[in-house]
Amino acid sequence: MMRQLNKWHKTKSGLLVFALVELLITYGFVSLAIDRGNLWYYLLTLIFLVGSLQNLFKFLKALTISKLRRTIH
Repeated sequence: MMRQLNKWHKTKSGLLVFALVELLITYGFVSLAIDRGNLWYYLLTLIFLVGSLQNLFKFLKALTISKLRRTIH
């Protein structure tokens, strides 16, 4: 199960879905952090924001590389 998830995570659609899910989790934690003022929520917000940005940049990189390959060949 974990191998399949990891394999799917490396695809373009997997990267996009993971980025969006992590962005939603980030939104939830930032809302809790602002509401309650707990530093742990701010830390979790930062962790999920970084993960979301990493997946988003990997998705954009994969998207541009595939477009470049199509124009070259």
